[in-house]
Amino acid sequence: MANLGIPRNTIEVLQRHNFTFQKKYGQNFLVDPNVLERVMDAAGVSGEDCVLEIGPGIGTMTQLLAERAGKVVAVEIDRNLIPILEETLSPYSNVTVINEDILKLDVEEAIRVRGEGRPVKVVANLPYYITTPIIMSLLEGGAPLESITVMVQKEVAERMQAVPGTKDYGALSLAVQYYSRPEVVANVPPNCFIPRPNVGSAVIRLTRYGTPPVQAADPGKLFTVIRASFNQRRKTLANSLGNAPGLLASRERVAGILEEMGLPAMIRGEALTLEQFAELSDRL
Repeated sequence: MANLGIPRNTIEVLQRHNFTFQKKYGQNFLVDPNVLERVMDAAGVSGEDCVLEIGPGIGTMTQLLAERAGKVVAVEIDRNLIPILEETLSPYSNVTVINEDILKLDVEEAIRVRGEGRPVKVVANLPYYITTPIIMSLLEGGAPLESITVMVQKEVAERMQAVPGTKDYGALSLAVQYYSRPEVVANVPPNCFIPRPNVGSAVIRLTRYGTPPVQAADPGKLFTVIRASFNQRRKTLANSLGNAPGLLASRERVAGILEEMGLPAMIRGEALTLEQFAELSDRL
């Protein structure tokens, strides 16, 4: 029975294996059964699914996933955790552990080989220091993911679901919302982890779109425009894009296009919707 979410059980396993936390891996193990259940409910995992878990730690969430999913593929970078996982996951025949860096792993191939053709959902307590690279790698990659339900730093979760005109809105908001529909489903205080992090956390679910909500003629150019628009937030769009390498658009041209779109010449990137960025990109 999955019971590693009880703090004393986690501590007992760590002590028995003389495990030392590696700061370079950003390890904070979740020890709150109620939060774990919230994650499970938000992920909506069923026996038909293959779950990709990133950073299983000692297997706390992995056990719960194994009891719900048809197949679990857990990717753990820390080789010192592999013997612990072999012990804690021994009752579950539907779990495969891969000792690899998720950013170097061919996720599409791993799922193809081990997923048995099932629908794929990502569920994870992500290390905060590489949250954004991991999520963007998953969204931009070719793996057929239905959803991504992850524990991240609260500030990052707020940025992912931010709307135009707010302080949290930026390039990450637009990139995530191009590929998925984000929804924060729970806030999680620091005392739910061992060791306790310095910041609050949140569970966010990204429901993957089959087709992006906007159709840009050149998605690569769209994201070049978005990144350039937020490189210096206090600059106007005309100045930001007029100076951006690779766009070959003068300040005057950008200002002219904005006027054609019915937008003020002094507008900043934080005011534009994803649809407006797609139109701007196509016109440039």
